[in-house]
Amino acid sequence: MSTKKRILFIANEMSPYVELTEFAEIINKLAVKANDSGMEVRCIMPRFGIINERRHRLHEVVRLSGINVSIDGDDYPLVIKVASLPNARLQVYFLDNEDFFKRKTVFTDENEKWYDDNGLRTALFCKGALETVKKFGWPPDIIHCSGWMTGLIPMFIKAAYKKEPVFSNCKVVYTIGQTTFKEKLGADFLKLITINDNVTKKELDFFKDINNVAMFRGGAAFADAITFGAEKVDKKLVEEFSKIKGKKTLPYNAESDLTDYLQLYNDLAK
Repeated sequence: MSTKKRILFIANEMSPYVELTEFAEIINKLAVKANDSGMEVRCIMPRFGIINERRHRLHEVVRLSGINVSIDGDDYPLVIKVASLPNARLQVYFLDNEDFFKRKTVFTDENEKWYDDNGLRTALFCKGALETVKKFGWPPDIIHCSGWMTGLIPMFIKAAYKKEPVFSNCKVVYTIGQTTFKEKLGADFLKLITINDNVTKKELDFFKDINNVAMFRGGAAFADAITFGAEKVDKKLVEEFSKIKGKKTLPYNAESDLTDYLQLYNDLAK
């Protein structure tokens, strides 16, 4: 008897919690469709301050408490919370930190000024998500990353976490979306994402432009499969990643019923 395939969605937006681009709704539908098709599904995202904990019935997962994420020599505590996706029997886990994710705005302040520490927040979320999966003790078959903020995760899995048993058999899907910001992630970003000796200049070079496109490029470069999650994707990225030998790709299709994604998961998990 075959066991259920395990699909982990890691995203910085997902309906109904955070909706920054149209892909937030697609991730919701994908998670539900994968779950309804018999896959075992979990989701991870940041617990941004715009998420109403009472309305969405978030509560702390005590057994996952005590995760400390080390970034550039500093330790940051994470509180893990969980909610059930409305109208679906699947769980969404939220990574919370008082200093970095409680703000009432997501990536810019009330005056639309870019947060200077968005690079650190990104490194913290990506490493924190993988540390949370380790604590789950739940080896995923597929990790589907979407949103620019998840762009480090494919590289972390293939380099920094390559010896971790929980990730040894998983395949990574990365979705390239629309470019949503023009700012830089900070002069120290490459230092922040060098989380161990397995992250070398070879890996860092993909992120050297420290901007939105660099996050997409790095995520796609280390993924096993690439999808395009918006009609208006950076043209250079389309040219670079539409046809790569040895990598499965899915073009953007506004009319898709998402079965092509499920087929992709099944093909990768064989």
